[in-house]
Amino acid sequence: MVVFDAEIERFEKMGEKTGWTFVFIPVEIANQIKASCKKSYRIKGKLDNIAIRGVALTPMGDGNFIIPLKASLRKELKKAEGALLHLELEEDTEFKIEMPADLELCLLEEKHCIENFMKLPKSHQNYYINWLNTAKTDQTRTKRLTQIVIAMDKQMDFGEMMRNK
Repeated sequence: MVVFDAEIERFEKMGEKTGWTFVFIPVEIANQIKASCKKSYRIKGKLDNIAIRGVALTPMGDGNFIIPLKASLRKELKKAEGALLHLELEEDTEFKIEMPADLELCLLEEKHCIENFMKLPKSHQNYYINWLNTAKTDQTRTKRLTQIVIAMDKQMDFGEMMRNK
């Protein structure tokens, strides 16, 4: 477990990340968590006294990463930009995102759709699944299921689907 303190920061202008609140993880610390990894991976541990699991480290280039902090997590931490955060982190090798049954049924309707989904990198499969699972109403979930099936029919990754919708 890697233990360190870091400041909560916020991107002013950073393309799609503009406005994100995050904790910067320099390459030296990232290499202690998972050596020589430059792709996103999941971590577990504590942010102050709040336990976390399955949180993604987002690569920023040159081996540096960030931990994006959602508003709900910041509220639970009772901290904002500029505050110091105590982190205890390690790689979460047990974290798995399961495919929802309704998504699997929809993709199985057309064999190539499920095949295209399974060919995607695990991170893009997870983006689709998390996006589907955050739908707050049945109507929104149904709309998202439809969009995912269309994206798989056209062999789109998550970013392409979001830009195309």
